[in-house]
Amino acid sequence: MSAPSDRRRAEPGDVNRPAGPRPKVAVIGTGGTISSVGRGPLDLIDYGATGQVLDVNGVIARVPELALVADVIPVPFRAIPSTALGWPEWKELLLICDRLVAEHPDLAGIAVTHGTATLEETAYFLSLTLKVPVPVVLLGAQRPASALAGDGPMNLVNAVRVAADPRARGLGALVLLNDEIQAAREVTKTSTLRMQTFRTPDFGCLGHADADEIAWYRKPLRRLAPDTEFDVRGLDALPRVDVAYAYAGADGAAIDAFVAAGAKGIVTAGFAPGFVTPAMAASMEAAVKQGVVVVTSSRAGSGRAAKTTKGTKSGFVTADNLTPQKARILLALALAAGVTDLGRIFATY
Repeated sequence: MSAPSDRRRAEPGDVNRPAGPRPKVAVIGTGGTISSVGRGPLDLIDYGATGQVLDVNGVIARVPELALVADVIPVPFRAIPSTALGWPEWKELLLICDRLVAEHPDLAGIAVTHGTATLEETAYFLSLTLKVPVPVVLLGAQRPASALAGDGPMNLVNAVRVAADPRARGLGALVLLNDEIQAAREVTKTSTLRMQTFRTPDFGCLGHADADEIAWYRKPLRRLAPDTEFDVRGLDALPRVDVAYAYAGADGAAIDAFVAAGAKGIVTAGFAPGFVTPAMAASMEAAVKQGVVVVTSSRAGSGRAAKTTKGTKSGFVTADNLTPQKARILLALALAAGVTDLGRIFATY
């Protein structure tokens, strides 16, 4: 009879257990679908009607497999839908990341659970303003915590794995859903209900969170946090910047109203590759004459906005290939920083 072994019995998932001490990763919870509890396992759409939203501790408690990949620090923040998040919450998240790195010198990274509605906007804001050296990875879910075959648990595990990966450093904020690692600047939500909703139309993902390893394939070239010129820690608010959507027959009423409301900047979501109706163009030109910055982008969701002779003469700035909602964030940050060379900004970030 052989001598008893003191080796621990292998457990499912041990293939992903890092060798040596587990990395320390903070998880900030902001609510959203990943935290929501519906009326049953098949309630995949109207789960918000229950009003039940787990805090970050509740989310983590449902994913004991996290202990296989990291030592997790839960950080309560909000338990609200991402439609309720904006500038105040963005700044607070920024400060929490600062605090976590200061309090935990051995922190490997930070993951942020987030609703998918505004996830890409929060990610891009952080990608422009973070000053911490560790990776920050945002994740969400298309199905609530109570769903049959929910995607939240695996997204959380993979986001923590990516946040702990030293190769994720210097890439700005990242987005992780459906096993895919996306750059915050480039990714957008493309489907209301499908699991593969977050896509990068022009360039594709940066890599994959596969079962056996985090596989990287490219890096973004645009300037990213923490090496940016934007520091919002001393700001109480961002300048007002609005988005005007182009459609057949649109007049300039929305643009005129934004100017009257005190907008410092206006981004147009134009017909591809960035054109608008004559009536909108007239209101845009009038806005520029009143000192409002006008940036042209495309509603197509892919490709660069065209830089035209007429647009340049009218004083418009092009958003490159940024979506309107992201061009709005970059413009607001640039205006807050007092930047006047906006063409450089949109060519750099």
